[in-house]
Parts: sequence; C-alpha cells; structure tokens
Amino acid sequence: MLIYTHQKSKKRKPNAKQKTLAAEWQELVNRTKTVSFAQKRLQKVNIAQNPSQKPFVRETQHYPSLPSSGPMSCTKPLEEKRYTGDKMLGIGTLHKSNAVPIFTDEEARDQANMRR
Repeated sequence: MLIYTHQKSKKRKPNAKQKTLAAEWQELVNRTKTVSFAQKRLQKVNIAQNPSQKPFVRETQHYPSLPSSGPMSCTKPLEEKRYTGDKMLGIGTLHKSNAVPIFTDEEARDQANMRR
C-alpha cells in the first residue's frame, strides 16, 4: 500500500568531505577557464578605446562582378527549346505524372490499354 504525504524532502547540507570536493572542483574550473577570441578582442577594445577615438576598421575594396549579358558575358544566351517536327503525335501519361512522347498510333493504343 502506498501512502502519499505531499511533503517535500528536506534539503541536506553538504558535509565536510563534500565541501572540500566542491571547493577543489571550483578551483580546477577557475584555473582552466577559457576565454573566446571574441571576448578577448572586446576586452582589448574596451581597455584601449577612448571615447573620442573610434576603433580601427579595415577597409575592403569592392570588386565588381562580370556582366551577365552583353559582349563580356561568360556563357552563351539560352534559347527556348521547342519541338518543331511532325513525327510526335502527342504526350501520354504512363504512371502518375510521368510524361511520355507518343510517336505512333500503336503506342497510343498500348498506353490506353495498360492497367492503371
């Protein structure tokens, strides 16, 4: 039989051994604490920066891209692909949205008779 008492358990205070272990751990963490590159840089900027002096910003040159059309373009212009022949009768659908060209009446009948 279970009895629920709705009482929170008391928080136990650490004993002497646990206190020394926690202190040793905190000392180890403090000794091996690392500072990221961005944090170091911010510290240097904040120390060396005067309110009247702006921080150094490197200027970068702007290199324009080649034109995409005209005499200096790298690729030939795209031409629209369109079927201009008279051999193809139409487009049929075999399975779901798979478009298949139809060239003869026999192919059209075969596709019409296929089980779906």
